[in-house]
Amino acid sequence: MLPENLTAVVARNESWTGENATEPYEAGWAKEAIVFVRALKQPKGALPKARIEISADGLHWCAEGSEFALPAAKDAVTFQRISHFGNFLRVAVALPEGAEITVLVTLHLKA
Repeated sequence: MLPENLTAVVARNESWTGENATEPYEAGWAKEAIVFVRALKQPKGALPKARIEISADGLHWCAEGSEFALPAAKDAVTFQRISHFGNFLRVAVALPEGAEITVLVTLHLKA
């Protein structure tokens, strides 16, 4: 039997400044996930780390504990592996004033 897998685009061509998060994605059926973030334009300013957040209901969020760098150049890609995440997943970040990044964020899920 082949494992079930899925790729979901949760942010496409979004310019992030200040507080941002991707759309919540219901992934409770999956055993593992990888989040990829690609910079679609050259980022501006100092970029903090992004964080993985989890939720039981898609409304109330907790930091999962994983943090990862955002891509520092146009077309650069960063990623984070995740397991034991419950039902809903999202990527969140708090960018300092003057920082901006335009992203493509995808979730890759496997049962």
